[in-house]
Amino acid sequence: MTFAFITGLILLALFGLPLFAALGAGSLYLAAHEELDSALLIVEINRLASSPNMGAIPCFTFAGVVLAAGGAPQRLVQLFNNLLGWMPGGLAAVALGSCAFFTSFSGASGVTILALGGLLYPMLRSVEYPQNFSLGLLTTSGSLGLLFPPSLAILLYGIVAKVNIDDLFLAGILPGILLMVILGIYAFTIGLRFSVPRHEFSVSTLLPAIKKGSGDILLPILLIVGIFGGYVTVGEAAACTALYVLILECLVHRDIKFSQLIPLLTDAAVLTGSILIILGVAMGLTNLLIDSQLPMRLLDWMEGSIDTQLKFLLLLNIFLLAVGAMMDIFSATVVVVPLILPLAQRFGIDPVHLGIVFLANLEIGYSTPPVGINLFIASQRFRKPVLMLFKAALPFLVLMLLWLALITYLPWLSLWWR
Repeated sequence: MTFAFITGLILLALFGLPLFAALGAGSLYLAAHEELDSALLIVEINRLASSPNMGAIPCFTFAGVVLAAGGAPQRLVQLFNNLLGWMPGGLAAVALGSCAFFTSFSGASGVTILALGGLLYPMLRSVEYPQNFSLGLLTTSGSLGLLFPPSLAILLYGIVAKVNIDDLFLAGILPGILLMVILGIYAFTIGLRFSVPRHEFSVSTLLPAIKKGSGDILLPILLIVGIFGGYVTVGEAAACTALYVLILECLVHRDIKFSQLIPLLTDAAVLTGSILIILGVAMGLTNLLIDSQLPMRLLDWMEGSIDTQLKFLLLLNIFLLAVGAMMDIFSATVVVVPLILPLAQRFGIDPVHLGIVFLANLEIGYSTPPVGINLFIASQRFRKPVLMLFKAALPFLVLMLLWLALITYLPWLSLWWR
């Protein structure tokens, strides 16, 4: 009966049943089956509501929505193009930098591909980058920047895992830069191989681009200085970011009118609500699973099957890559993290390092079938078949797997600041 019920819920979720409904139904069934008090669900929601970092989610989400609707994508592309377009593979580096910057604020929700794809794809093709390279670059770039502050994914992991978010923001900087360097080198070799034309460096065009884009570039600098300098908390930084973005887009650049803010607030509220309702229900389910001793059973099995940290990390990566290919990052975080966290700690893995490894796997999963969201959004944006986009993304995915191995087995890349 239990197996049939769970299988039915999974099938319903695959065919479109809202995830929170499937998780909620599973939670209530598990509570009844294990004779546990279903009030545990409500207790967990209350704990989340009292979290000091919870208010940061809607503020950062709203800032990302406003940036996407304003002129930030165009300003970023123009600035990075003037800074890097003179290099071999420079325009590809422009795409990488713009997408990473934009995703760090908008989250890996496909907004980056929608906002920047229409600008960057024609630019890449106009200077004779191969079609497959251009499509693969933009498809995988839709999730770049997940490890840079003020990433919603990092924020959510910190709340679920009860890990200091400032530590996570610091831990993600070096692995994020490393990935940008690896992909940048690949773009450099493609630029040389296909003799992609470059434009000459010009101070006369760079200075206006810096003037227009300085407000956008200044934002992450202010965030890093404010949070890590101890001037503001994460929640205060989120509120300041939302206010800063409003002033920038509505008063400085005037790309958004005040009359447009209500629809943007609605979009941000829908995105935030979808995250919070899944978070609340999933954390309640996690409480029930813990009370039913499921993590302990998993731990007993793994201790009998796995005897080294190296083997555990290898199996963990395989498992997380599979999770990333089937679940979005927010759902996976609230469902999977509480289950793997005690196992990782038993094998001596730092929770901060685990967070970076976890998010790196999910970042790769965004571009892998069967439900990699980047593939489907890019398919709609560029009007290309999903299979074609996956093949185009394969070289980038191979490089990202190499990067994953480095940050998994070299923990100092995540813990360099300690």
